[in-house]
Amino acid sequence: MRRHHRLPARRRGRRAARRVGPVTTARDRGLAAALADARDRPDGEERCAELERIAARADATGDPRTALSARFALVEAYLHLGERWRTVEPVRRMRATLARHPGLLDAHPDETTRLRRHQRQAVEALFGTPRVGLDQARSLLDTLATEVGEDAEAVAELRCRLADHLGDEPAARRAYARWSAGDGADPVGGCPGCAPARRAELLAGWGEPEDALAALGPAFAPDCTDQPERGLVAGLLPWLRTGAQVRAGRAHVRAYRRHRRERAAFPLLATHLRFCALGGHLHRGLEVLAEQLPRLDRPADDLSAMEFAAAGALLCGLAAEAGLGGRRIHRPGHGSRPAAEVDVATLGGQLQALATALAGSFDARNGTGHQSGRIASWLAERPLAAPVPLPAESEFDEDPEADPAEPAPPGPEEPAPLDAALLTGALDARGEPYTVEPDGALAGRWGEATIQFRRLGEVLHARVVAARRLPADRRAEAYAFCNAWNHDRLLPAAYVHEPGDGTLVLAAGVSTDLSCGVAPAQLAVLVAATIRTGAAYADAVAALRP
Repeated sequence: MRRHHRLPARRRGRRAARRVGPVTTARDRGLAAALADARDRPDGEERCAELERIAARADATGDPRTALSARFALVEAYLHLGERWRTVEPVRRMRATLARHPGLLDAHPDETTRLRRHQRQAVEALFGTPRVGLDQARSLLDTLATEVGEDAEAVAELRCRLADHLGDEPAARRAYARWSAGDGADPVGGCPGCAPARRAELLAGWGEPEDALAALGPAFAPDCTDQPERGLVAGLLPWLRTGAQVRAGRAHVRAYRRHRRERAAFPLLATHLRFCALGGHLHRGLEVLAEQLPRLDRPADDLSAMEFAAAGALLCGLAAEAGLGGRRIHRPGHGSRPAAEVDVATLGGQLQALATALAGSFDARNGTGHQSGRIASWLAERPLAAPVPLPAESEFDEDPEADPAEPAPPGPEEPAPLDAALLTGALDARGEPYTVEPDGALAGRWGEATIQFRRLGEVLHARVVAARRLPADRRAEAYAFCNAWNHDRLLPAAYVHEPGDGTLVLAAGVSTDLSCGVAPAQLAVLVAATIRTGAAYADAVAALRP
């Protein structure tokens, strides 16, 4: 049992002031409240702008801890919006803050790992768009290497991919040797379940299809939510180049069933199109192109747009050579471009122009001609083998165990990446009602508490809102209550939110970093603890004086 010693009133007041909400700052209570409010706003530009403002104000007032908290939230907001390139500046500023205050995260090792993971993601943004400066990414990578070591898997992988992006294959191969020698346990690295597919993609690009297929061996382990489909796509062209057309065809049909509608899978569509073009499946390829063409106007990044456009141009060129150049494909309007029915030959020219322009943008930033040369080599490719019949999609509707690559659901004690199925399973097991909100959050009512569970990347976040509201003129009492709660309780972190309607919402939050995965049994404990402590918090709010 925890013992509490009564402090003198003056000391109690100072200590409480440092505990307002989830941000500990005595200099600017309004800044802490603003950060809590910003975290509660819907995803979008308004939320990002407010987090930027809070971080800048914290810098100006000498509050580095709040500045870090605001920028952590800002980076996660950008990642949630799918705009990884925008994370570079806030990550750079966080590193600058730690350079001025080197011991700031000494007591927070999880946040140190979290920052390094964001640093890796910021470096990876360079591969996706020329809007990230080469020197910026190199500086962040060098800082990461200084902290975790040049041979750390995350550093070796980024060195390898950066050298490959610039066309320096010898340097890329040296880094590849260090990267592939790791054991996949680096907490800063990317998803270990997808690492074999990333290696296979590099080897295939270097013209080594057999080695690429060998690297894919571990890719189908059931420890990655992107598998086995991403591994199947990485093997499409190597299987085609080594004469395994039947295996490649089955992999394409199976993987495309998932990728045709999955937003995050857009970067993989170029390989599907190249398979159809080089495998002789021109009609199938044109159907895929027509279905996916609208997504080109809202791509994941510039690299995926460039590769999709190049693969589409290759497909259209080969189709025109085969007498299909007059076939029309609907291209929806976007911006100043009107909607139109475009013939395949004309569409191929449009896509080639887009791919060439994007490659030139990358090369202008990089100071090399590698990306333009890579796109030119794609456009010059010719079919690799005679087409073989593709399987029907219905073959994959039943009996998932017939294919050993199909991942099985994790056992109760087996860690797996956090996903929607795991979270809904944990709530379903409780047998209590909940609803799925439009943004994907799972919300339910437990006693006096409304609790929302949502996934923020690799973080499980729960927000607790007490049913009882206080009038705005009881603000001081509300802050005092939250201070006392945060002083005496570990969970949840309490704070006050002012919605602007003359009332005060007493809310609380719990965030758990699950980047290393979570077992269903462990997730059930986390959900139960959140519900139990969240309900207790709401009961305490309800018990406040009338």
